[in-house]
Amino acid sequence: MKHSPNPAPVDQRRIFRTWLPLALSWMLMGAEMPAFTAFVGNMLDPRIHLAAWGSLVFPLSLVIEGPIIQMLAASTALAEDAESWKKLRRWMFQLAGVLSALHALIAFTPIFDWIALDIIGVPPDVLEPGRLGFQIMLPWTMSIAWRRFNQGVLIRTERARLVTAGTAIRLGVLLITLKFLPSISESPGVVVGSIAVALAVISEALFSEWAARPAVRERIMTALPAKQKLTAASFRAFYIPLALTPLITLFIQPVGSAAMSRMPEALDSLACWSPVHGLIFLVRATGFAFQEVVVALSPQPHAKKELVRFAKRLGLAAVATLSVIAFTPLGSYWFGTISGLPTNMVSLSVTAVGLAVLMPGYAVAQSLFQGQLVHARKTKAITHSVLIYAITASAGLFLGATLDNTPGIIWAIATFTTAGILQTLFLRYHSRRLPSPP
Repeated sequence: MKHSPNPAPVDQRRIFRTWLPLALSWMLMGAEMPAFTAFVGNMLDPRIHLAAWGSLVFPLSLVIEGPIIQMLAASTALAEDAESWKKLRRWMFQLAGVLSALHALIAFTPIFDWIALDIIGVPPDVLEPGRLGFQIMLPWTMSIAWRRFNQGVLIRTERARLVTAGTAIRLGVLLITLKFLPSISESPGVVVGSIAVALAVISEALFSEWAARPAVRERIMTALPAKQKLTAASFRAFYIPLALTPLITLFIQPVGSAAMSRMPEALDSLACWSPVHGLIFLVRATGFAFQEVVVALSPQPHAKKELVRFAKRLGLAAVATLSVIAFTPLGSYWFGTISGLPTNMVSLSVTAVGLAVLMPGYAVAQSLFQGQLVHARKTKAITHSVLIYAITASAGLFLGATLDNTPGIIWAIATFTTAGILQTLFLRYHSRRLPSPP
């Protein structure tokens, strides 16, 4: 029997119930980087292996998976019926297969040397650990694509708690591997870490497939046919601007590594980048989770006012959280005791985080504005906003490398913060031009 669900009114309680499991999922993902840093930081040659992960393995893996990241938003917004779900699933596997082939081409050919040495310019000691870690990460893109598609279905059908469960499994596999693999293998830190991350995302992908099956069977396959038929052309018009958004954003990660490699205190900055980025990501995660909430709930009457109200509270709380860490002894405790960084790197990391305190706040605002634009299927404005971010960040990083008078990570964080504020203002302008919902 075909049916159309009749959901409850949108209020703060319903938004919170939808957002909380997604936020927990993002925070569990955010805990990966501090866990990685804590384990690898206590193994042999931590500076080399943290630099290899932070400047090569992780940013390059993120860039390659970039076009598939928004499959979460696509399945949340577009998987309305059986036909659209089948089409989206097929397109997801096709795109992920092409991107995985690209990952293999770079990882196992001299292209990696060209990117690492000539483009990014990493120190020579970082090259081979980075290559090995990047090769191990080959399953990353397909696993991420698969689980994000399924997670979108779970969010659309308001089963977000299963998203959290999947991420908990991912984190558990990561921690178990990081804990026990060094006891049975003498592999270097970046190898142990890369194996742990790869196994973790594979586990989460498998769980997401299992968890989504009842939602597909009970809600998607029995849903009324969508009012707007999903075609290849309409999907491209919707998805290409979205796909470019994380691709451009993630491309800035290796650009940042390249710039820091050419600034003062290059190796320390590259080694600090993983723990600093990990902490900032952990706090920003609550904001990242909000975009899918906006997409899922915006079709409901009177949702906009309640979503804006929730966003204001969440943004203030996120900024306050990072500020407490940055401007109290908690910062030194986090980087010194928990992350296990040397004293000079602790000081550098705390200073960098102090420049990033606005990032969690504008992450919430961006999720609100982007969710509204995705719901309205006006995704080109999102791409344009990211271009503003990329151009501003690239120009700032180039200037920092030219001036050569500030530690790389300090300049990079200040640049990213400035670019993010400009991006947020652009998104706000375009979201306000959307027709007022009922």
